[in-house]
Amino acid sequence: MNDGDIVQINIAGRPIGILGFKAVLEELGPSLAQASDEQLGQDLITRLSKTNYIPEKVKAEYAKALVREFRKQLGQVVTEEKTEGLVIKVLGQGCANCRELTQRIMAVMSELNLAADLEHVTDIKEIARYQVMGSPALIINGKILSVGTVPAKKQLADWLKQAGA
Repeated sequence: MNDGDIVQINIAGRPIGILGFKAVLEELGPSLAQASDEQLGQDLITRLSKTNYIPEKVKAEYAKALVREFRKQLGQVVTEEKTEGLVIKVLGQGCANCRELTQRIMAVMSELNLAADLEHVTDIKEIARYQVMGSPALIINGKILSVGTVPAKKQLADWLKQAGA
């Protein structure tokens, strides 16, 4: 397995990296799409416990989050879990502007001494879910703030201050 085998999911409001999720998704795929959430959760916990430490106390939260992510990856409608803190997503397949926006956001976060969950989404299916018609797109706490441009540092700082308040 390599770094590409790590999927970040929200578990109990916190982003957690899960190793081997994509392999389990490919293995189980649509065969368990109609399984109950309880059955699917138990199966995912069993399989992913082999490559991830899942504390006994939070197995129920992990199972719920894993089922949600599994169903989302299959294209089924799911309700996203609310994440604590500042969540920033840059949508784009990796062009120069996408990288520039990500770097600019990191610089502004550093200047403002802000902590945030920053994710650069490059998967075209995931990008399509947001229904944006240009890249890069900037989403802060679920709100689309910019599409097709790299905003100035001052604008980014203003948005991050507002979202962090």
